[in-house]
Order: sequence, then C-alpha cells, then structure tokens
Amino acid sequence: MSIAQKDLTFLKLGLDCANWTEPVYSDLQRRSAGNEERMLMLYFNRIGWPTSLPTSEKEPFVKSVLREKKSALEELMLKSLPLRPGVEDFIDDACIKGIPVIILTSYSKSGDKIARSIVQRLGHERLSKIKVIGNEEVEKSLYGQLVFGKAMTSSLDEQLAKEARKAASAEKQRIAKEVASILKVSVDIDTSSSESLEKIVAALRAGAEIAGIPVYKCILIAGSKSGVAGAEQIDMPRVVLRSSFTSRAEFPSANAIMDGFGGADLTISKLCQKRWS
Repeated sequence: MSIAQKDLTFLKLGLDCANWTEPVYSDLQRRSAGNEERMLMLYFNRIGWPTSLPTSEKEPFVKSVLREKKSALEELMLKSLPLRPGVEDFIDDACIKGIPVIILTSYSKSGDKIARSIVQRLGHERLSKIKVIGNEEVEKSLYGQLVFGKAMTSSLDEQLAKEARKAASAEKQRIAKEVASILKVSVDIDTSSSESLEKIVAALRAGAEIAGIPVYKCILIAGSKSGVAGAEQIDMPRVVLRSSFTSRAEFPSANAIMDGFGGADLTISKLCQKRWS
C-alpha cells in the first residue's frame, strides 16, 4: 500500500487522522517484509486503533482497509500514472539487440488486470515486440500446468515419474524437483515456500519457458523482495531497481542494485557485459 493509495483509502474510511510519511512507510514495509496485513497491524498498533472497534474485529477491519486500498489502487492506476523513466529506451535497446523481453504481470500486487493496463502505455508497436505474461499465460505453461494441476489426468506420482523420464537435462531436473516440492511429493528439498512465492516462481518459470531460455540465462529486473526471493529460489540472476520506498531496503541476494534505467544506472550494455554467477 503506497502513500497515495493510503490517502484515498483512509479518507474513504473516515480515518482522516491516520497518516504515514515516507520514512514511516519504509519502516513498516521493512518490519512487515512487505505483508500488507502485517503492515497495517503494525501501523494501528503504533497510532492506536479506532476507539469504537472491538478487539475481536481488528482482523476484519484490516481486511476492509485492504479492500478499499484495492479500489483506491484501481482509481490511481487507471489514471495517467507515468512509466518509470527510461524504461521505453531500455526495452527498445533490448529489441534492437535481439534480446527477448518478458514483462510479468501475474504476480503484481496491483493485480494482473491493472498491471496490464499500465503496460499498455508502452504503445502497440513496442508491445508487438515483447511478451506479457499474466495469470492465463502462467497457467497454460508446462510448469504452471504441473504446479496448479490444470493438466493432471493421472496420479501425481505417475505424472512426476513421466516428467522425470523426460528430464534429460540439468534444467529439466531442477524443474522436476521444484514441481515435486510444490506438489508435496517426497523429494529432499525445502517445501516451506508460501503460496505467493510459488506463484512468483511459476511466473518466472513461465517467462523463461516462453522466451525459450534456461532460467539461469535470464535476468529478472525486480523492485520487490518477493520477486528477488522467487528468482533466488530457482537460481535466476536478479537486478533490483530501487524506488523511493525501497531506498533503505536491503537485498542481500541481488546480483546488482541500481536506481533506475539508463545513464550511470541500468542499461542493456551493462547487462550484456556483466558475468552473472
């Protein structure tokens, strides 16, 4: 929940006294690890809950705030919210150099529909040269079908055994293990991923699949810890672009951290020159 969304949300709920500045927002985001419900809980614990609100109603109240936030976000996003400076030139340069560009909208906090409406501002000509991956594309991908069960016609063990036989390369072996983990099949790897992280991993896998490039040869350009965490889980190189809300956040697993596109910051030339480990 950004400051702009907060202004609209709190105003609609009659919480005129509620206010958070950029430093307060950054602190709440850091302490809550980006979890919006936790962020609001921490915030109202700090300033005090509405006096008429029973203790047992705190959770429903937070959910109502988040519903209003979603509505406020739609209002904000559907207006002329500008794209990040330099992103058009960055995409154009990638296309000129023959580098596939995949834009992931499926794990956007703003929602697939709203994220796509923002992407549309890139223009028809530019969009014709790139791929936009949303919920539908993820579900139709091989990885998405296996993870979310859309194409399961046999038992999980049989399906996984079939995939294991097809896993001739190291990349496919990794996919088989990840699928097994998410499906709770007995494989000796971490199965503690949250639902949101699983969706992020599925989106990243679908993007790489559609681009026809192994995940370790792709580079995720992210602005959130959740995206970085998903890429780290599948060994995809990741570059963080800071924003005003993440200027103080730490991204220890990122391969690089930059402030924006172009100039001294992120360019296609720098991505091509960098040796990713």
